[in-house]
Amino acid sequence: MKKWIIALCSMFCLFLSPVAFVEAAWQPELLVSLGTAGTTLRLSGNVPVVLKRLDNKKVVWQGKSKEFATLTFTDKGWELNGRKLKKADAAALELTVEDERNLSKLVSTYDNKSYRGALRLIPRKGSLQLLNRVTVEEYLQGVVPEEMPAEWNPEAVKAQAVAARTYALRQRKRHAKEGFDVCATTHCQQYGGVAVERAAANQAVKATSGEVLESHGALVDALFHTDSGGMTENSEDVWGSRIDCLRAAKEVRTETYPWEKNITVQKFSELLVRRGKNIGTLKKIELSPIKIGKASKDRTVSGRVKQVTFVGKNGKASITGNDLRSMLGLKSTLFGMTMNRNVLFIKGYGWGHGLGMSQHGAKAYADSEHYDYKQILQHYYRGAELKKLY
Repeated sequence: MKKWIIALCSMFCLFLSPVAFVEAAWQPELLVSLGTAGTTLRLSGNVPVVLKRLDNKKVVWQGKSKEFATLTFTDKGWELNGRKLKKADAAALELTVEDERNLSKLVSTYDNKSYRGALRLIPRKGSLQLLNRVTVEEYLQGVVPEEMPAEWNPEAVKAQAVAARTYALRQRKRHAKEGFDVCATTHCQQYGGVAVERAAANQAVKATSGEVLESHGALVDALFHTDSGGMTENSEDVWGSRIDCLRAAKEVRTETYPWEKNITVQKFSELLVRRGKNIGTLKKIELSPIKIGKASKDRTVSGRVKQVTFVGKNGKASITGNDLRSMLGLKSTLFGMTMNRNVLFIKGYGWGHGLGMSQHGAKAYADSEHYDYKQILQHYYRGAELKKLY
């Protein structure tokens, strides 16, 4: 009985020890696609590393800290520094640490490109698919300065860190059919690894560690964009479905990020024909004047274009603002259109879809209104709660 009590007390104390607490404060991982590379890579790690098979976890090579090795995949399997790598066969490999609890300390380098966390190498025909297995906080260090300038107001950068963390965790398994969670491009979030890291951005990530936005117990879709032009948008006017936290929000300033684009009537008519809308020679454009923050029959509550009607010699064609943006490569749907001497003149504001947080707007609220990051997030993600996930 005495031995049993001692053993139980020992386990209880271990659970409460600082080390055990760190382990309990779990941090999720992401599998990020870095694209493909040739069949030969020069690899190293900043700490001692192991090269493991993914299928059976067997170690096929151990490397010292900062020791470089040249790994090549051939039709006969893997070669390390010109010699056949025993027990590797044609299996997918991972460069990682022996003790997975130290994953956040690892920086993997291939061909002078460095990424925090482990590096997976998956043979493909004539190339290698590269995946970065990385803890979320270390991933964010390579995301936040790519999405927002690190030298901006620290409160805006903190808001960006929380939005990026929430977005990444909600988007996990987005590319599950392709064998990873997220990609390293703007399709998911721009991710540049160690090369793009900045001290100020790292500090914003650290200051908000583990914090995410939730609504009704689930992660919100924490979308963000460069500049709203004066007012963000309701989700249903972009996606067609209502999302409670993605409501139109006013900005400190309006008519921000002005832009222009012109196209000849002839070229525009050709684009319409390709989309099955042959209305003949364009005679008239039906679109109400742009008024930011004021809805009309063809504009949303923020003033973005719902649809434009084009009147031609042979009939009419109505096109949504989103389709026009895609068709003409416009920066936003917050625009006006006029026609003069066979040229369409398009003038607009903002850059992006207009949903969620405006990055330039966040900076303006931090700079001129002295909002902290929590107030910024509350402004752009209405009703969302800030939670400490880990």
